[in-house]
Amino acid sequence: MTVETLPQHSQPATAHSEGLGRRQVHAVAACYFVASFAALGLPPYLTAILPGLGDPQARWAGILYIVPTVFSGLGAPLWGRLADRFGRKRLLLRAQLGLTVSFLLAGAADSLPAFTLALVLQGFLGGTFAATNGYLAAALDGSRLSRALTLMQGSARAALVAAPILVGALSPWIDPHRQYLVMAVLPLAAAVLLSLLPEPACPEAPEATAGRASGKAASAPLLTLYAFEFVFVFATVISFPYLIALAEQRLPGVDGTTTGVLFALPHLCYLVFAARTHRLFDSRPHTGIAIGFGFVALGLAGHAVAYSLPVFIAVRLLLGGGLTLGLVCLAVLAAGAAKGRPPGRMFGTLELVSKGGAVAAGAVAALANGRFGAAAPVVAGTAAALLAAVAATALTLPSLRQRWSRR
Repeated sequence: MTVETLPQHSQPATAHSEGLGRRQVHAVAACYFVASFAALGLPPYLTAILPGLGDPQARWAGILYIVPTVFSGLGAPLWGRLADRFGRKRLLLRAQLGLTVSFLLAGAADSLPAFTLALVLQGFLGGTFAATNGYLAAALDGSRLSRALTLMQGSARAALVAAPILVGALSPWIDPHRQYLVMAVLPLAAAVLLSLLPEPACPEAPEATAGRASGKAASAPLLTLYAFEFVFVFATVISFPYLIALAEQRLPGVDGTTTGVLFALPHLCYLVFAARTHRLFDSRPHTGIAIGFGFVALGLAGHAVAYSLPVFIAVRLLLGGGLTLGLVCLAVLAAGAAKGRPPGRMFGTLELVSKGGAVAAGAVAALANGRFGAAAPVVAGTAAALLAAVAATALTLPSLRQRWSRR
């Protein structure tokens, strides 16, 4: 993947005092990819799975789609605190094994209640986002951590693009429902690989953690990070559920391959430009966030007037630029906020906030689409992104004034 940004001179490490080496971070990214691959590839096929479980019209597909997201967010703070207490590697292994068990249960389920329970367990026992980032934050800091977090996002974006394609390609031979049994091999393999990696830091006593968190090193504000995370996820995710319907409505006769490419374009932009974006905005993340929200607002607004394929491609690329800027600069802000704080707790809370933004986006998208049509969700996302762009710009003004005064 082109998001790989870790420097060649990074030294391999065997102890927490030296952090993780480049190859070790790449191994963590590979494990994150396979976990994301399994979790993201099958939900789009719920409408094909549910009729075989007693829901002929797949009426529960919308709710079941967000069940893992909801329970992942609810469980993340708990698992994060346990990671700070008992070890980040141990809890990361728990997350991968939790996914393995839940996928096996989902693939073996023969009724809708059993399948729903498996999805609940997938969310609650999984939580690889918080577990992976907490593991990395215990071993890395500053730019090395933000580069690693950028790489993890690249892993998730690559899985989001590739996983549904592979699941669809396997469907003629293996029913999507039974593919859960096949996908269980992926997090299990990830757990085996992760077991070979070092524990990056020893669990700290609560007193030491509290003392460090109250010190000067833990001065980066969390509220700003959480607010930007929530609004960014809300503004970008809100266009996902009904994008295909909007494209088919605006572009009569468009084929499924083209709509799939339109859906994937913003994520492909991230894979191509994330590394360069990190180099440009590593020292000024608030500026990047402000520009990113601006691009997201313009891209979403453009969906409302995209009545031709070239215009649709242009607005998707514009949204991709905003997605890239936002995700990269959020990684930089998260790396700064993690300094001097228990990483498991912080990233667990961050995942709760992120999942909350995704659930809110899905709910608002459903309500807006039902009342005003397929273009309404992007209008709501535009408004949220514009407000966030104004707030982020206000945060950048003091630093800009200081720079100009020095000149």
